[in-house]
Amino acid sequence: MIDATDPKLSVLRQCQLLKLNRSTYYYKKKPVKPEDLELMRIIDEQYLKTPFYGWPRMTAHLQRLGYPVNHKRIQRLMQLMGLQAIFPKRRTTIINPEHRIYPYLLRGVEIIRVNQVWSTDIT
Repeated sequence: MIDATDPKLSVLRQCQLLKLNRSTYYYKKKPVKPEDLELMRIIDEQYLKTPFYGWPRMTAHLQRLGYPVNHKRIQRLMQLMGLQAIFPKRRTTIINPEHRIYPYLLRGVEIIRVNQVWSTDIT
């Protein structure tokens, strides 16, 4: 999109037209450290054995193996690899089909006087 060799438009003007920060154009991604690649390999091997390990257990596993890592690094690496613990998620909104759904009796009722409708909350 941006042509740095264009004689008519400078890189600054091209970035302005694209509404792009110039620093974004010049940004070079840092390569992954060899230590991180080694950790990612170990994480991948362990994840294949125990896919229910999230970052807390994976951090503990790596620390048991002797790697001085903290949870934030493992969290970042697992996110970079697209790994997430596999476990049953909460099912808080599953409706029981046998449960009776009661109608809302005040729908369409215009409340015009005191003590016409009473309410309570048991939560």
